[in-house]
Amino acid sequence: MQTFDYEHEIEVRFRDCDLLGHVNNAVYLSYLEQARVGYWQRLSGSAGVPRSFILARAECDYRAPATLGDRLVVRVAVASIGRTSFTLEYEVLNARTRQVVATARTVQVMYDYSAGQSIPIPEHLRARLAG
Repeated sequence: MQTFDYEHEIEVRFRDCDLLGHVNNAVYLSYLEQARVGYWQRLSGSAGVPRSFILARAECDYRAPATLGDRLVVRVAVASIGRTSFTLEYEVLNARTRQVVATARTVQVMYDYSAGQSIPIPEHLRARLAG
């Protein structure tokens, strides 16, 4: 069983839903982003927008519909740590029923914008990611 390091609660808004009243598939990436930013802020101790990594890959499996007014809990865990990248796993739950709505994975790459290239994960962040 995966141990999740962080939880972020989100309320489904009207704009998140498609014509059938379900959260649109593309919106889940925004939910993951909100949780990832919150997790990174806690991990790095910075209240700002993360500027030290880029998103390289995102995948999401939809398990059950979420609808307007639902409260969702996005849980985040570190799945693996490489030299320049790290993988996060997510579980999106209905806060009331605890039903799994979606599961996901993203790969983030540490990035130097001025050099335009990936860089090794700094040791202090590697240690925090490793828990």
